[in-house]
Amino acid sequence: MRKEIELPFRPEEQQTLFGTNDKNLRLLRDKFAIKVITRGEIILLDGEVKAVNKATSILYKIIRKIENGQKDITKILEISLENDFKNSSSLSIKTERSIIEAKTEGQQKYIKSIRDNGLVFALGPAGTGKTFLATACAVEALRRDEVQRIILTRPAVEAGENLGFLPGDLKEKVDPYLRPIYDALADMLGRRQMTHYLDTGVIEIAPLAFMRGRTLDKAFVILDEAQNTVPSQMKMLLTRLGRSSKCVVTGDTTQVDLSNPERCGLLHATSILKNIKGISIINLSNEDIVRHRLVAEIVKAYEIYEKKPYKDNE
Repeated sequence: MRKEIELPFRPEEQQTLFGTNDKNLRLLRDKFAIKVITRGEIILLDGEVKAVNKATSILYKIIRKIENGQKDITKILEISLENDFKNSSSLSIKTERSIIEAKTEGQQKYIKSIRDNGLVFALGPAGTGKTFLATACAVEALRRDEVQRIILTRPAVEAGENLGFLPGDLKEKVDPYLRPIYDALADMLGRRQMTHYLDTGVIEIAPLAFMRGRTLDKAFVILDEAQNTVPSQMKMLLTRLGRSSKCVVTGDTTQVDLSNPERCGLLHATSILKNIKGISIINLSNEDIVRHRLVAEIVKAYEIYEKKPYKDNE
């Protein structure tokens, strides 16, 4: 859920409060991933409820310090932000280039489940951070030497398009569909480090078919778009896990591209494995969507449409 708050300030406080070139406001914006807009003598904060509440609390403290004659506000702000990070560090993921924080309660639960369990199923609509957060946790585990490699895979199912018309072998045909994972890794590692890991096999990105017959020891395995697996494929991957390995399976069961959706391996697996200790099933919802605000509304509209007993003619 989103929230807007307006904070008034005195014109004589503006230079100290904003900082040089609005540095203080940009620190708040970047730290909490919120919009910070100035309108006259008002600062408007717009974003996720918890993020806005934290930013508002810090701004109130800063304003009070300015009223008491404090001038070096930027340093005080940086200390406040650092303390906030320490207080929420268990819900933050540290990668090579950034610190990624859970933005919703569902995402908090998701990160904790990944850290506490050997196998996690994450189900939910687009934009909830299923794959991105799993990839971040994998990069963090690699940094900490908890695993020696990261394996990201997905089934080569045609999502309304024909793979046969694409050039190259199977991997080359599927690589474009894995582009979001490449982009996420580049953000977390930098393109040079990502390329090095890919070239040396520390990170492997491949179609699910490439996993058959292997044993995945000391690996962090992510199966993406798992709603497009059939039960036999899901079983094949899960039984590849070796010593000191961890697996996260992500998918959106409202976007099944199988010719027979009733054979969805993700739904089958979660139904038969739900009572096994060490396996966690996380259901993310529209409230966990962190993309453009319209994404949540679009998902909701499609859900309402799909529930209609008699759909409009297509």
